[in-house]
Amino acid sequence: MASLTLPPVAVALPGTGSDADFAARAFTDALSQIGVHVIAVEPDPARLVGSYLDALNSAAQQHGPILAAGISIGASIALQWATEHPDRAAGVLAALPAWTGDPANAPAALSAAYTAGRLRADGLDAVTAEMTASSPTWLAGELERSWRSQWPQLPLALDEAARYHAPTADDMARCEVPVGICAAVDDAVHPLTVSQDWTGMLPHSALGTVTLDEIGADPSVLGRVSLDALQRVSPAAAHRVS
Repeated sequence: MASLTLPPVAVALPGTGSDADFAARAFTDALSQIGVHVIAVEPDPARLVGSYLDALNSAAQQHGPILAAGISIGASIALQWATEHPDRAAGVLAALPAWTGDPANAPAALSAAYTAGRLRADGLDAVTAEMTASSPTWLAGELERSWRSQWPQLPLALDEAARYHAPTADDMARCEVPVGICAAVDDAVHPLTVSQDWTGMLPHSALGTVTLDEIGADPSVLGRVSLDALQRVSPAAAHRVS
């Protein structure tokens, strides 16, 4: 297994349509308290997965083993990268994983593909207004900001996310690094069952839970709960590598 102590640097990957601002607020509070610097990645909507992999590889080349953190598709990419590069990854913080393996029929993938189509047909303002009317206030505010920053290439990012093949059960079985997972018990887009499946398939993992209201009140709960789960996998992970 890779080092069970945390490295000086973590790379935080946002979810689909989200941005570095939210990823930073999700993970920085918990990790900064134990001396881990967070690099929150601004996605390139024209090459979402590639931009995330570039950021992980660049940070690992500069700093040595890193902590890979992510939300939704960011969690999947972080886990896949850590599984493929156990010498570069000290651990994974996976918040709100959305599916395992094939994205077919996954609520988050279906939603991303549908939204991409609507954006192309009706434009950003109309779709944003509909999203705002049907979403919790905190989520609507987050997505309105990040969607506008990624427009007009936002549909490209949504389509790429909808096609992304997440780690499979076989991938997870060979994962050598510790993984802390955070799930929301009332999130239909990122089902609790997915996080429970990940916890069962990953050899070195633990799960913590939150609610959507808790995330809305303070996004840093995602980092605190996933870090707590990681520390339960290995108590030594409470201490940073100097």
